[in-house]
Amino acid sequence: MQPELKLVLDRGCETYSMLKHWAVDEFWEIQNHTVNKDAIYVVGRNNFASNKQHWIDLINQDLKVVFSNPFEGSDTIRLQLLAHGIEDLLYRKKMLMIGGGDMDPAWPCLTYDHFLSKFHDFDENINECARTQEIYSKTQKPYKFLFLNGRGRPHRKWMIEYLDSVGALDSSIWSWLDPSSRASRDLQLIANGNNLMNNPRDLHLLSPQYEVGRYRSNLNIPSESIFAKYELFNKEWGEIYINANAYIDTYFSVVTETVFNYPYSFRTEKIWKPIAIGHPWIAVANQWFYRDMHNLGFQTFGHLIDESFDSIENNQTRIERIGQVIDDLCKQNLSEFLDAAQGVCKYNQSHMLEIREPTRQAFPNRFHQFLKEHQWTT
Repeated sequence: MQPELKLVLDRGCETYSMLKHWAVDEFWEIQNHTVNKDAIYVVGRNNFASNKQHWIDLINQDLKVVFSNPFEGSDTIRLQLLAHGIEDLLYRKKMLMIGGGDMDPAWPCLTYDHFLSKFHDFDENINECARTQEIYSKTQKPYKFLFLNGRGRPHRKWMIEYLDSVGALDSSIWSWLDPSSRASRDLQLIANGNNLMNNPRDLHLLSPQYEVGRYRSNLNIPSESIFAKYELFNKEWGEIYINANAYIDTYFSVVTETVFNYPYSFRTEKIWKPIAIGHPWIAVANQWFYRDMHNLGFQTFGHLIDESFDSIENNQTRIERIGQVIDDLCKQNLSEFLDAAQGVCKYNQSHMLEIREPTRQAFPNRFHQFLKEHQWTT
């Protein structure tokens, strides 16, 4: 039985298509809309940012508003909400939110794994994933691992410098699209009395055979450019696409996820890409990231590598241990590792396909239950 909800939806929010069958009204611009004070409003990130004070005023007048941004999650959405100055409204449950990652329970957030369900919406990705068997049939590869880095974050900078310092970076296919200095209070990498986190690092793009075809013509960006992602990807969401050649020519992926220093997981396209194509991976991510992947039904590679770093709370200690695991793995027989990892990869690849549509289809009822828990239903 369909619940009787009075939802008014922002046409531009990412959850619109999943909730529109419950909507009694919708809008593009709030200024051109007659507010229904008896309804629950679901508002996307762009509309809220453009009309922030107007929305805050409406919330303070007891309008029920759900801030919807499954493109961000965990620490990234927390920082966004702090920047908007609405954390107090959330703490007091004057508004609710939908995010793409897990949150501290003090924040009233419904998690929706947007990137999990989105990856296979692109025909280009489906075509590339059909080449999975080539990963395992090519046992002698020119590189050891794939290591993609977009926006500059301290844990990505640390891992680049560490892998370079132990001589592993040159044996990888790697990218670095944001070469600004990434000094960090949390992370340091000291060598000969110097903190390598302060070292300049030029832009590093993929070779044409490993870049997605639609972006190869943009690979002439000057090396001294700062944050070249938008220029490389034509201001599109270029990170969602994969080129199978980069996976076929490497034995495993080092996945530097978006969140590292906040103990709540945010699973983006970065982790779903190797899973979708059936590539082994090591995640450089927050404490308990692996635990949370297990809770979603995915398997990891604890039978082949030491994954105990997942439980380490201290960020410096955890990243050092992850770096050691990667370095140790690079010194092993990677053909044997790949063969031993194949079963887990094939299972994860199938499991991702099995749960993507149920994840999407379950969202409306999960949203309704979320509203009920906060006594926002009639």
